[in-house]
Amino acid sequence: MFEELKAQVIEIINNNTMTVDQRLLAICQLLKENVTYYDWVGFYFKNGAKEELKLGPYAGAPTDHTIIPFGKGICGQVALNNENFVVPDVQAQDNYIACSISVKSEIVVPLFVNGENIGQIDIDSNTADPFSEQDERFLEFVNKKVAEILV
Repeated sequence: MFEELKAQVIEIINNNTMTVDQRLLAICQLLKENVTYYDWVGFYFKNGAKEELKLGPYAGAPTDHTIIPFGKGICGQVALNNENFVVPDVQAQDNYIACSISVKSEIVVPLFVNGENIGQIDIDSNTADPFSEQDERFLEFVNKKVAEILV
């Protein structure tokens, strides 16, 4: 499944008739529609010089979490530690910001441009512990491709 999606991600990235935000939204929709346990898919980006993340394009239920301070929640922690964060059970996390009561797990993978963490892809799942190393590698691939159009 991920190999097929990689080809589609490349197709979206290379579509110069769309704006960057349109391409990011198309990627979010592609992932949400094709991976059964990806219930909310979105990008957060560093908000200028501020120590916070700002919500970018996403697919899924609307969220109140449009601004996340660095260090707060899973996304805020990834903004500081620059590492993937897989949360098999959100209930077990002290520093978790609940977007929806139906969310059971989350994966956040940082997005680097020229070695700098400028954002991340965030995925919520209503399934407990669905994320594997394959998801991590796939999302790293997605972010590497996205970085090409953010330069």
